[in-house]
Amino acid sequence: MAAKLGILGSGEGSNMAAIDDSCRSGVLAAEVALVLSDVEDSGILKLAKERNISHAYIAPGQYRTKLDDSAESEFIRQLQAAAVDWVVLAGFMRIIKSNSLRAFPERIVNIHPSLLPSFPGLGAAAQAIEFGAKVTGATVHVVDQGIDTGAIIAQEAVRIEEGDTAQRLHERIKATEHRLYPQALNDLISGRIKICGRTTQRQAWKRTPKS
Repeated sequence: MAAKLGILGSGEGSNMAAIDDSCRSGVLAAEVALVLSDVEDSGILKLAKERNISHAYIAPGQYRTKLDDSAESEFIRQLQAAAVDWVVLAGFMRIIKSNSLRAFPERIVNIHPSLLPSFPGLGAAAQAIEFGAKVTGATVHVVDQGIDTGAIIAQEAVRIEEGDTAQRLHERIKATEHRLYPQALNDLISGRIKICGRTTQRQAWKRTPKS
């Protein structure tokens, strides 16, 4: 049975679309069961509607960087009602709190536009350029109590070109994300990658003997 994904996002939804495309093509053994957003007119909700994916807006409450308690409870309720196996953050601009982590232990995954632990938080592409880095990239990681501090599942480098702007660099990073995220999710769902506390381990596959 295909794993069920609940995708949370605040923006245009390009990573959600890439994940859904991979599910529909059979590359990723999963289905997008639910899309939730804290932004009522977000692109991710419009894309979900176009793709006939169950979706909803949930008002985030009074805080700017996190959900208030009632909003978090509603996110958890809807994800559990949809019986999702994994919660996938795709441009979700709210800090994930303890109740969500307890509801989905080691089952919340995020992608960040840098090679963590370098350049966590907002504006990662701009941070990399301002620092003078020559290489940045994308990181898929497990979500924990910190900001972009969870166990790293997969990374891919993106070279910073001379004269790059943050926007131009971020567009190239996004293209990498659209390929990397479905691959990393497939590795998690299939059990190829196991989460072991602060680290992840790739499992060796045994060949089935021929009879």
